Amino acid sequence: MKTIFVVSILLAATPALADSYTKQGLVEPKLHLAGKHDVPTVALTFDACMGATDPRILETLINHQIPATIFVTHRWLRKNAQSYAQLRARPDLFQIENHGENHIPAVDRPMDIYGIKTAGSPDGVRAEVEGGAQAIAATGAPKPTWYRDATAVYSPEAIRQIRAMGYKIGGYSVNGDGGSLLGVDATVRSFESARDGDVIIAHINQPTHKAGEGVVKGIEALKAKGYRFVRLGDMTTSEDKLAKTGG
Repeated sequence: MKTIFVVSILLAATPALADSYTKQGLVEPKLHLAGKHDVPTVALTFDACMGATDPRILETLINHQIPATIFVTHRWLRKNAQSYAQLRARPDLFQIENHGENHIPAVDRPMDIYGIKTAGSPDGVRAEVEGGAQAIAATGAPKPTWYRDATAVYSPEAIRQIRAMGYKIGGYSVNGDGGSLLGVDATVRSFESARDGDVIIAHINQPTHKAGEGVVKGIEALKAKGYRFVRLGDMTTSEDKLAKTGG
């Protein structure tokens, strides 16, 4: 699955393939912080899909007192107890949210999204979402209120289903690290492209990738420019029209 994940996100960078999913009626929700702010304000969000933890990113967030929202899967939780304990020890900085049980796209019909098999049915979607939430609850953490699936692509029906289960959809507006596959300079440029109200997505589970260094430098660049960092739960958010309706 780890190899499939890497290949899948690489394919996500192919516009033609992404467009083909749109033509099949799938949705990639966009999310922003609502309103204008006195200083440029962005939300950092990180996916902890599976595998390990990137200490470069985690230490930067802690050392610089930078708040962030971390979407974790059950697969990641099982192998990263120490890193998770660091997150849980700083509830002032880190908001823990639901990335699913097994890192599966929330699409309620059988197909592949960037090489990953989808949940395939409403029951499959529910099992993936509930499995992730139960794994977080078992650690004693607060009940998650946001859900982000694998690949950030959904079927409209699944979006409606997930919302009916009580979750907001964890969209984004800036792809910070290209699924952790961008180089250092390209990642920095992505972060520096963020403007007031953007929600940045990146990955905290790929410690061997060059993108992690770029994430650190990108955060530091925004901080040096006077940007403020917030968690999703700290601000009112605004979704695009398509994501609001789920279709």
